[in-house]
Amino acid sequence: MEQDAEYEVFGNLISATRKVLFSYDVDAATFISLNAAYGRIWQRTRESALADPATVWEAVHPDDRDFLAKEYDELVAGIMKEDLEFRLVLPDKSVRWLLLNPHLITGARGGKVIEGFVDDITAQKENIGSLQKYVAKKDSVLEILSHDLAGPLHNIHSPAAMLAETTAAYGNEEVNKIVSLIGDSSARNVRLIREFVQQEFLESSQTVMKKGRVDLVAMVSEIIGQYREGEGHIQKQIRFSCQTEKLYAQVDQYKFSQVINNLLSNAIKFTEDEGVIAIVLEEKEECVLITVQDDGVGIPVQYQDELFEKFTRARRPGLRGEPSTGLGMSIIKTIVEWHGGTIRFESEEGKGSTFYIELPKE
Repeated sequence: MEQDAEYEVFGNLISATRKVLFSYDVDAATFISLNAAYGRIWQRTRESALADPATVWEAVHPDDRDFLAKEYDELVAGIMKEDLEFRLVLPDKSVRWLLLNPHLITGARGGKVIEGFVDDITAQKENIGSLQKYVAKKDSVLEILSHDLAGPLHNIHSPAAMLAETTAAYGNEEVNKIVSLIGDSSARNVRLIREFVQQEFLESSQTVMKKGRVDLVAMVSEIIGQYREGEGHIQKQIRFSCQTEKLYAQVDQYKFSQVINNLLSNAIKFTEDEGVIAIVLEEKEECVLITVQDDGVGIPVQYQDELFEKFTRARRPGLRGEPSTGLGMSIIKTIVEWHGGTIRFESEEGKGSTFYIELPKE
């Protein structure tokens, strides 16, 4: 009786849960069980899925089918899978984001069954999308403002230094003090501006990493769009191109946007006015390639071997006097490696720099 009561409790929980719970016989290509939540999420009857499992697959977004097919084959081959994100196209043509967590069970006679659950994460994805837009706007605005403010302050600091040399010969203590104050104050404010921006980057890099399936085209487009709004201030041309409308990778959207932002920031700092900065996304056979290129001043040869080291000697003030802590490139490399990727660069003084990031394909 107690066992029957337990079964009844679990049965009630399975019926009430908002997650789709399922078990699927791989060899027979049929569902063994499928709870009522399927109808709510797929907006198709549970009976139709039990009668014809192909109807479940037909509702998957066309752009996500190759991804899911690959993950399914690997799961059946014994490779564990979790947190698989994909989209569903409902009968009314609206799109929902789902999270699948499957588990493979192999029987004593070799039969295979996949059990798991599917959750609707549309609201979370929309919230993350809104947050990403805010983050991209915040980071780009900070960079644009720091660039715009650092320029005039640097223009004050340089003449102040020259003026100090001239007035020193006059022997007027009060004049010397005023000129020194102008120079010190402008230099200090440039440093404070950059330290504030750098601190924002450092804090974001220290948060817990949460990878998900992210459309890199949409992410980079959002970041570029914010910078393009400020092109009049930074006085650079920013270009973006990709072979496809969408290109997915498993990344922490917040951290990886910081990588793109920091590379853009460096390119802005070391590129003359009216220069060109270009970002290109490409899907290669083995990886996703992200290229960030500028036609700026380039990196001196003596600094290239240690560019990615912490507190490197390669840190240099930007063309408008923007200071550097020497930590940015080290953190960028760390974040890229957290994603299983690599970063390298090519640079020639007077001709610019190109950074290449290779990420594993999903």
